[in-house]
Amino acid sequence: MADQLEQIAELSRGGRSARNRLVHGDNLAVLDTIAADLIGAVRCIYIDPPYNNGERYEHYEDRQSHDAWLAGMRASLASLAPLLSEDGSLWISIDDNQVHYLKVLADEVLGRERFVTTIAWEHRTTRENRKVFSNNHEYLLVYAQDPASFKATRNPIALSAEILARYRNPDDDPRGPWQSVSLTAQSGHGTPSQFYDVVAPNGRRHRPPKGRCWIYNEVRMRAAIAAGDVWFGADGNGVPRLKRHLSDAPAGMTPPTLWTADFAGTSGQAKRELLKLFPAERVFDTPKPEQLIARVLEIATNPGDLVLDSFLGSGTTAAVAHKMGREWIGIECGDHAVTHCAARLAKVVEGEAGGVSGELGWEGGGGFRFERLAGSLARAA
Repeated sequence: MADQLEQIAELSRGGRSARNRLVHGDNLAVLDTIAADLIGAVRCIYIDPPYNNGERYEHYEDRQSHDAWLAGMRASLASLAPLLSEDGSLWISIDDNQVHYLKVLADEVLGRERFVTTIAWEHRTTRENRKVFSNNHEYLLVYAQDPASFKATRNPIALSAEILARYRNPDDDPRGPWQSVSLTAQSGHGTPSQFYDVVAPNGRRHRPPKGRCWIYNEVRMRAAIAAGDVWFGADGNGVPRLKRHLSDAPAGMTPPTLWTADFAGTSGQAKRELLKLFPAERVFDTPKPEQLIARVLEIATNPGDLVLDSFLGSGTTAAVAHKMGREWIGIECGDHAVTHCAARLAKVVEGEAGGVSGELGWEGGGGFRFERLAGSLARAA
């Protein structure tokens, strides 16, 4: 079926051997053409489908009947599901207008047992005073081919500045910065060996508070004190607390389900990113910020993994995947497959410095094939 795809050399970068693919054509038709080669091969699918919110946009019209929109989403999800690897995940952006209907539909098509979570994303920080409520968030529905495999292999997010600030080194411990945590637990779960006086190096005696017991027995507590793992405060008279060093801390944190603007960017930020890239073009109306997609790929993928977006829009998923060293396939049917996606990705290959480029140290490289589905009404300009 691959011969149904025609490569457009003047819109490609890196020659025919480039592994990344930007395909211009109807997403269902393209998926039907390439699916046989992708079954079980895609680590992360991210889609930002039309929200069916009744709006007219510059590059597409987002107004279908409810039934037609559901039928289209059903077909898309059914086509995408078999492509996921065992530890792969599917992320769907959506807003309040259709999120609950989409959740029920996705449960039916993908399997309710494959649902992982719903993420709330703060897509705007300004107040929207024209409506009954200022709608400041959208959603990402997350599904996994096998939730247990996804849980075992998904990546943590980096420790935040707030958490890192908790680690200090007031006693010049050679093991580096640390934070202190409680050395007591509820007494109802304790054994007799956990009730005793702790003797500090200065001779002061400490008993656990009422209803609490020490987490260690006396022998282990003495060993921890001797090893310098117990902190008694700067003057030596403080309540004993356990030192936990940053060097022994997990490499990252469990991802949250509330993604603030600081964590994942905003829609306004996404538009500003595109305006810098294409100052002479009409800005794409509903882009996603590179920071948002980077968070998805940071959690769901590793370098070299394959990422797919069958509603590529302005090309953000492909741009971020490229910068992060992932392989990618992007599918888009509109003319902006040329005017925005291909042009944007050419700039990425050349080393454009916008979006998450600085954070990632992106300086350019790689390539992609621009392909068109034979017989499609879509035509490269």
